[in-house]
Amino acid sequence: VAIACHKLGLKVVAVSAAYMNPEPLKAFYAHMDAANIDLKAFSEDFYKQLTGGDLNTVLENLITIKHQTDTWLELTTLIIPGQNDDPDEIRAMSEWIYHELGPETPIHFSAFHPDHKMLNIPQTPLETLVRSRNIALETGLHYVYTGNVYYQPGDTTFCPNCQKPVIERSWYHLSKYDLSADGKCQFCGYS
Repeated sequence: VAIACHKLGLKVVAVSAAYMNPEPLKAFYAHMDAANIDLKAFSEDFYKQLTGGDLNTVLENLITIKHQTDTWLELTTLIIPGQNDDPDEIRAMSEWIYHELGPETPIHFSAFHPDHKMLNIPQTPLETLVRSRNIALETGLHYVYTGNVYYQPGDTTFCPNCQKPVIERSWYHLSKYDLSADGKCQFCGYS
């Protein structure tokens, strides 16, 4: 499908948990323009107990996607109260992203809503998402967002150099765009 889309001039985005064997992973992402990968937690116990997978495979695959393909990479972590919301875990995850994938790798911290087999867990408080976002920013990540909630700073892209808002969103509506045609901040020229 990706090859057919490319022949028509269409871009292709994969949404995945990156839980693949190395060879199919490389073959698949050779045809992806962008990917949003669920980094579900930064705990081996979480992966084993809640997903039946393992964290190390996902981390190795994220490194491969970032450094061995031309795929634009973004991450999403669904923050589940009592499961993967510990500030130390968020800090360790953010530091790993900074060192292994680079500070320009966007991450989205999304709110959990009770559903299906997890009805006994409450919705993620906005304060938890804001705290997670702040931790990630403190570690040096440039593009940290919040999802499944309305929080204007968490919907906004700030220039890493001058800290001015360059893209403002309200849910899925783009309300401000202060980037040049070649992707530079219109305030300071940062690319």
